[in-house]
Amino acid sequence: MKIRAIIHFAILFIIMTGLFSCATIPKGAVAVKPFQKERYLGKWYEIGRMDFKFEKDLNNTTAEYSLNDDGTIRVINKGYNTKKEKWKQAIGKAKFIEEENIAMLKVSFFGPFYSGYNVIAIDDEYRYALVCGKSLKYLWILSREISIPIKIKEEYLKIAKEIGYHTTDLLWVEHDKPK
Repeated sequence: MKIRAIIHFAILFIIMTGLFSCATIPKGAVAVKPFQKERYLGKWYEIGRMDFKFEKDLNNTTAEYSLNDDGTIRVINKGYNTKKEKWKQAIGKAKFIEEENIAMLKVSFFGPFYSGYNVIAIDDEYRYALVCGKSLKYLWILSREISIPIKIKEEYLKIAKEIGYHTTDLLWVEHDKPK
């Protein structure tokens, strides 16, 4: 009976550690440092992404970041569902994993469940960003405008390929519905 209890505890520990663990960053990716969160705040247009279930069928996707009173970052993701022909919105919060000058965060839209959000490239003016999640399943190219210069796009694709992303799998987002 004692061995069974230990096994159950071990399984529960592994599950809880997985659910509540801090976000990670893919091998070979490096979060931007120094990072200035105040300059990163505001609205970003999603230019390209690795598609996944929470953004399936979405175009015109944006992310808007602002500070919460407690120092966390408020995240508002919006997109137009092309199948349901209606806007979708998700509100969450992000926290820095280490110091605020390292662009390695964790973001949650579902209570205590967090996922990685790592800015791995950004231009000097904070107009274009390359963001990855905790694994090679998640990648975003962001811009302050609805397009991105080809030079920046090529640079970010090169960085992503070097890390191990299959950039041919990127979905290129349309921005054709003002909101």
